[in-house]
Amino acid sequence: MKKYLILLFIGFSSLLHNCKNNNKSPENQAYEPDSLFQWKTEAFADAQVLRYRVKNFDKLSLNQKLLVYYLTQAGLSGRDIYYDQNYKYNLTIRRALEKILTGYKGDKSTEDWKNFMTYTKLVWFQNGIHHHYSSDKILPNFTLDYFKVLMKETNTNLSDEILSAIFDPKVDNKKVNLDPSKDLITSSAVNFYDRGIKESEVDAFYKSLKNNTKDSLIAYGLNSKLAIGKDGKLYEKIWKKDGMYGPAIKQIIMWLEKAVGVAENQKQADALKLLIEYYTTGDLKKWDEYNIAWTQAKEGDIDYLNSFIEVYNDPKGFKGSYENIVEITDFESSKHMQVLSDNAQWFEDNSTILPQHKKKKIIGVSYKVVDVAGEVGDASPYTPIGVNAPNSDWIKELYGSKSVSLGNIITAYAMTSGKGFYKEFSPNPEATARNNKYGALCEELHTALHEVIGHASGQIEPGVKDPAVTLKSYSSTLEEARADIVGLYFIMDKKLVDIGLIPSIEVGKAQYDSYIANGLMKQLRRIEPGKDIEESHMRNRQMIAAYAFEQGKKDNVISKIVRNGKTYFQVNDYDKLRTIFGNLLREIQRIKSQGDYNAASQLVETYGVKVDQKLLAEVKERVAKLNIPQYNGFIQPEYSPVTDKDGKIIDVKIEYPKDFTEQMLRYAAKYSYLPDMN
Repeated sequence: MKKYLILLFIGFSSLLHNCKNNNKSPENQAYEPDSLFQWKTEAFADAQVLRYRVKNFDKLSLNQKLLVYYLTQAGLSGRDIYYDQNYKYNLTIRRALEKILTGYKGDKSTEDWKNFMTYTKLVWFQNGIHHHYSSDKILPNFTLDYFKVLMKETNTNLSDEILSAIFDPKVDNKKVNLDPSKDLITSSAVNFYDRGIKESEVDAFYKSLKNNTKDSLIAYGLNSKLAIGKDGKLYEKIWKKDGMYGPAIKQIIMWLEKAVGVAENQKQADALKLLIEYYTTGDLKKWDEYNIAWTQAKEGDIDYLNSFIEVYNDPKGFKGSYENIVEITDFESSKHMQVLSDNAQWFEDNSTILPQHKKKKIIGVSYKVVDVAGEVGDASPYTPIGVNAPNSDWIKELYGSKSVSLGNIITAYAMTSGKGFYKEFSPNPEATARNNKYGALCEELHTALHEVIGHASGQIEPGVKDPAVTLKSYSSTLEEARADIVGLYFIMDKKLVDIGLIPSIEVGKAQYDSYIANGLMKQLRRIEPGKDIEESHMRNRQMIAAYAFEQGKKDNVISKIVRNGKTYFQVNDYDKLRTIFGNLLREIQRIKSQGDYNAASQLVETYGVKVDQKLLAEVKERVAKLNIPQYNGFIQPEYSPVTDKDGKIIDVKIEYPKDFTEQMLRYAAKYSYLPDMN
């Protein structure tokens, strides 16, 4: 599943009408008017906590409501898996923090206690002690001595090794390291590999695995931890019912079995059964069977993503992080955007990529706008705004894919955003006015093009191995860049006007203005002074913008302007910029199709990694004055069955909690199925 992450405060006004409700009822939060709904709840450190609405839940049938309920419960049952995947001590640390929080009877008005609370919330927000974006370890703003007092007064015990993991900045300080000059495995804290295993050993293990099988298309390593046996040899600890994470997976299976019983149609039920078989056996062939069945199950109002999917958290790109997203189709918005899916072949045929890299026939591309009903793991509290699945290129080529935009997440951002951030970095009044008019539409459309056309486009040359093998740590960055540039190239195409998606090419110009400013400046607010860019999506955006800036210097396609001590980047020639994007798209697809590691390394390292520290300092200073949190996450809706006097379920109630801490403690009490160490 390729994600399109939300990185800026943006307003998708074209989706806001979908939140209006004609059936208002003061008894039910679901029917509150938008103006009364509490979208923001709190902010701490660099994070802000929001809420979203599930506007059509009360319009579902009882079986559909039960399906949503069972699927969200299945997702929450695996919540602790993601914590453990992120770092081997995460569950131990999180549970110690929760024990202190609920058991401490001392003074809670001190700065130390407030700092303790902030640290605890950050651990919840990040699903562990490392930042979800920078991968840097989060260090507490209270002392070890104070923490020992808290532990003593709540009878909490942590080893010196774990205390060092919390407080020592040198211990496991990077969750995912992508610096090719270092050993990517030993320098990464993520819990996908036993300590002591080296990158060369990982490469040799999976190379041998692939060489000794006839089925080279299997995503080896996706659902396992690589461990060292007593004999010193490497082996996989499979994440399955009777394997690693078994206690949580058994609960996931139980809820999925309930979901089968209320499935909307046979194809949906059959796909769920295959997912259950996969969780039971750990067989990656069954994973492929499931993805094919899930891709083809396109009927119905309810859909979901569940399992070990994204590989961004593995520096080698093998291991899938646990996540769950439950979705309800927004038919009105989906109908408007269906035209993209209908024209997928036209976009492929008219792409700038080399003829041998174009798909002759794009199969089964679907696109929907959905309302999220619940998220967990790698999708929560922070969330994408768009998703494309499955990940396997060969499945996409033969069976198609599903792409969705998370409409109610986008709406929540729109309801909580302002225009000050864009205006601060806008190079001229014309660009500002264009963004005010088209900013919502251009962002929405670029997301759709990224997911529907971008990730479905292109093919690998015969005999070339999977990009995770050929491109290694650059694979994720280049895949996101490829999808982004597809969107950038076509958003300036008259075809979008002809098929009624945009009123004029001015929409494309608005996206170019926004993308260049973000890639070269605005996203730098997330980087700490002295650091390079580590996260794949951020590398992607800077790489594209910096490449375009350099390639266009001769013709002044983009100019760097310093006015009153402030830096701006202004697009001067949109047509030439589109040509540059088209050329870069051709090269990135060639790199992926041919597995050209050296070219991948040169492109990413030259344009996507290094940061102008003077410019970074300027951006941080300007953003600080706007008082805008850098990251957003969400409190999840909660569901509970309603029964009659005989115990029969007659309805499912939805509620919108307002307290992040209370929800996290409730989750910890209800969904903790794993031991502290796994």
